[in-house]
Amino acid sequence: MTSTKTELNDDVPANDPDGDGTKRKRRALRWLTSFGVQIIAGLVAGVIVGLIARSLGGTALEPNWLTTTVTTIGNSYVSLLTAAVVPLVFTAVVSSIANLRRVSNAARLAVQTLIWFAVTAFVAVLIGIALGLIVQPGVHTGVSKAAEATPSHVGSWWAFLTGLIPSNIFGLGAQSQAIGTGASTAITTTVSFNVLQVLVISAAIGIAALLVGKKAEPFLNLTSSVLAIIQKVLWWIIRLAPLGTLALIAKAVATYGWDALGSLGVFVIAIYIGLVIILFVVYPIIVRTNGLSIKQYYSGAWPAIQLGFVSRSSMGTMPLTERVTERNLGVPREYAAFAVPLGATTKMDGCAALYPALASIFVAQFYGIHLTLGQYLLIIVVAVIGSAATAGTTGATVMLTLTLSTLGLPLAGVGLLLAIDPIIDMGRTAINVAGQALVPTIVAKRNGILDLGLYNAARGRDPFNDDDVDDREAADSDAAGGRLEPASA
Repeated sequence: MTSTKTELNDDVPANDPDGDGTKRKRRALRWLTSFGVQIIAGLVAGVIVGLIARSLGGTALEPNWLTTTVTTIGNSYVSLLTAAVVPLVFTAVVSSIANLRRVSNAARLAVQTLIWFAVTAFVAVLIGIALGLIVQPGVHTGVSKAAEATPSHVGSWWAFLTGLIPSNIFGLGAQSQAIGTGASTAITTTVSFNVLQVLVISAAIGIAALLVGKKAEPFLNLTSSVLAIIQKVLWWIIRLAPLGTLALIAKAVATYGWDALGSLGVFVIAIYIGLVIILFVVYPIIVRTNGLSIKQYYSGAWPAIQLGFVSRSSMGTMPLTERVTERNLGVPREYAAFAVPLGATTKMDGCAALYPALASIFVAQFYGIHLTLGQYLLIIVVAVIGSAATAGTTGATVMLTLTLSTLGLPLAGVGLLLAIDPIIDMGRTAINVAGQALVPTIVAKRNGILDLGLYNAARGRDPFNDDDVDDREAADSDAAGGRLEPASA
């Protein structure tokens, strides 16, 4: 028997007749080349490099060479992620709306998606309010009112509503600033975009294309092709995530260290307690009550959650979030292509629910203002309804000013939290991404269209592999003209 096995397995060493050593080597190699492991290695290396950079000295105005290096690398990586946001949002939303024509009961799926967005935001804001009342971060703080800074962006309901109206077809804006005086004056112009306006434009065009019918097919095919190209470029950028992780974490440690945490440590701890409760208590309960494995959810969504933590960008993480939602969690492509892009712009349990609730209570406690029951109810309403405002400008900061202005609290209180915003933004974004993968999974399961075999499959599949296989499957589906129907299993 031994000789027969050896003949059939010529590549197996004589001292390893069962091939166990080869399998162990392959498992070890697969573990070392795992995207998640590389991200964790980047996190650890980033902390070490950041501590070294901080020990070299320097100031905020004159940083040392190592701090400058990691700052440049980190900012460049974030710039790469955000460079394709506008074309990504446009093509993803148009394609996702167009894909709904292949989905049975598309309207019901869309409504249920929005309802689950609101339900999870409601739970997150309740957790934020509870932590604010229990921990009282505004009372236990070491900062003084002299430390206030003026927020550069202020939100209001009127600005939010008028911001829905596109100023141009691309949702772009430009701001010029004069630098210097006299003959040496230079004018610099910064171009920015309003993601919320891009979302409105994209949705209108997508709905119009559906109503036009066959005449819009060439346009929809072109949009789908452009989306595939943009996503391919973003896959390449996401592969650089371990390097970006190292640089971004090193920058945070070198720039802020423990100084910023010292005076506002109670608030930071309270925020992360809330984030942990949402991620490891609330979400698992939702997963389990819908008959799904908690372990499989986390192992499937974890690559996107990790990238969201280090990149601090839900939109930059969106391609990976959509990919793991389809490949790991078993959500049909036609539905995931609608739900994930929508969630990346409006599903913000961290930035738009937990953070503004807890931060509003912090500001009220800091200024000695007593909040009434009506004001607590207003916090809930603003968080659940106004989360879409986070897509329009600078996310959590604007959402907080929107909440404070609605409650009549001092906007100057926002400035107290600006120093630690990058630190807590990492956790907030990770929660956002986790929720953006969770809701499509739950809705798909409740409607009987979730691929349970894929959801429960063993992990270890690289989310970047098998692009050609997926393309062939999509082409076969298009050729068959099939519509998404509930799974028989």
